[in-house]
Amino acid sequence: MSTTESLQSVTVSTKANVYFDGKCVSHNLTLADGTKKSVGVILPSTLTFNTGAPEIMEGAGGRCEYLLAGSSEWVASGAGEKFSVPGNSSFQIRVSGEPYSYICHFG
Repeated sequence: MSTTESLQSVTVSTKANVYFDGKCVSHNLTLADGTKKSVGVILPSTLTFNTGAPEIMEGAGGRCEYLLAGSSEWVASGAGEKFSVPGNSSFQIRVSGEPYSYICHFG
């Protein structure tokens, strides 16, 4: 499994997206071809996110466990690993220990 170390030719929104009282902080990115992504970090916590568009969460550092809507099984995921979340859905993410860094690929 390889971890994406950097993204080239991007425009970064300098205003941070701060969720859950600072337990999740991300920045929006737009690639040269118009593709939208976000990069961020989740501090130790259990959080629930709702999705509009489908998302692929890619671990860039640390570890998490996730629970997709309609599932009863928590699944571990770490650096270099990805998981998909359907659009118009939700997922829970649980981080313990070191923070979980991620890249969120939209659509």
